[in-house]
Amino acid sequence: MYRFVLFLCIVALAACTPASNGSASGDWHQVEVVSQTGAYRFTVEIADTPDAQRRGLMFRRSLAEDAGMLFLYEEEQPLSYYMRNTYISLDIIYIDAEGRIVSIARETEPLSERSIPSIAPAIAVLEVNAGTSDRLGFGEGDLVRHPFFTQQGR
Repeated sequence: MYRFVLFLCIVALAACTPASNGSASGDWHQVEVVSQTGAYRFTVEIADTPDAQRRGLMFRRSLAEDAGMLFLYEEEQPLSYYMRNTYISLDIIYIDAEGRIVSIARETEPLSERSIPSIAPAIAVLEVNAGTSDRLGFGEGDLVRHPFFTQQGR
């Protein structure tokens, strides 16, 4: 009986622990978004490989209020996302090389294959729970802070 209870505890803990599911590097980073209403921190997984970027937050059933995923690219480019196999409605925040938000796709439709493009070239994308951008007052031109944006040449 003890082993069974221990097994159930381990399973429950694993279900509550953020896992990369192969979708990211597995490393957790801090990102700060500075808007007119204040500075807000998120704990994010980094998606910086083609495989991690393809998988993103697919198949996840929940996302902590202060969590997200940061997709990093080699250069600024027109980016477009979709919600295939993504069960969570998200705000998709497109960011330029200076760390400035260039556009936000708010409250995206889960499981949709509709293309959601940035309105300007972007080098990164921050995905957070739907409604976060409105709740915290995020808008175009707001600053996203992460070491990626302060590297030489950015």
